[in-house]
Amino acid sequence: MTNRRQAPRWWAELLLLGLVYAAYSGGRLLVRGDVQLAVEHGLAILRLEELLALDLERPLNHLFTRRAALGIPADFVYASLHYLVTPAVLVWLYRRRPRQYRFARSWLMVSTLLGLVGFALVPTCPPRLLDASYGLTDTMARYSAYGWWGGEASAPRGLGSFTNQFAAMPSLHVGWALWCGVMLWCCAHRPLVRALGAAYPAVTTLVVMGTANHYFLDAVAGAAVMGAGYFAARALPAGLSGPAGSFPPIARTAGFRGKSTIVGGGWETSAGELLPVQRSAAADPAAVPRAAGAAHGVADHAADDAAPEDSAAAAR
Repeated sequence: MTNRRQAPRWWAELLLLGLVYAAYSGGRLLVRGDVQLAVEHGLAILRLEELLALDLERPLNHLFTRRAALGIPADFVYASLHYLVTPAVLVWLYRRRPRQYRFARSWLMVSTLLGLVGFALVPTCPPRLLDASYGLTDTMARYSAYGWWGGEASAPRGLGSFTNQFAAMPSLHVGWALWCGVMLWCCAHRPLVRALGAAYPAVTTLVVMGTANHYFLDAVAGAAVMGAGYFAARALPAGLSGPAGSFPPIARTAGFRGKSTIVGGGWETSAGELLPVQRSAAADPAAVPRAAGAAHGVADHAADDAAPEDSAAAAR
């Protein structure tokens, strides 16, 4: 059976993902929570960050507010990549890495539902909706003339009432970005793609704080939710999530810098080694035939060298 034949039916996957996303979107609207409670939660998070000197969103937000060259691209990143990169990685896994797709999909869905639980239990006012006296500016409202969003989160103009603006804790922008980064790092072969995967969650974290949409602890909670979702997905039956025992499979290139694994002089590298090592025949079973062949070649060479001498002696 080939790797591709193990991919699940596309229409079933599309239906399943659609149902989960519909439950997630509908759930966000149903768990809006009390406004005053959400503001209290937001202020509590901000005070805790100030106590721990972790209020990183303030300097970032000031920078993005003063410099439109940073603020406007950050708003576009916040309003779009969340909905583009994650589906793209899912489709790529389905088509190119079907062995890893099932577990990756289950991990993403379970984590998303856990995030919904967080929205219900801890409705949180984002930094951008706090009173102006706290020194945080809504960059998406400030630069709304440059994009399709209005002054109400990343929703298109006129659709702000269809989103829950108090779903800041945890940050699934960061959580989904972390999932994308892990999948690209583990399953991609090209170094550039893996590097982009590693950079994506870091950039997303800076963006959600700089645009005043999330606190730093929201980002930490988003990563924690993905961690909990990972272990929860591993606990699911294999029929639902696929085999997770070997996940994640770290993609490696053979040899050093893509060159042959054979170095010479008995020193070799395997796909998982950076530097060559010398192996004995006992330590490396594959070296036995090579060693035997080399010994046979040396013996033949010695016999050839001795042959002229034996002939000369016989002549004398």
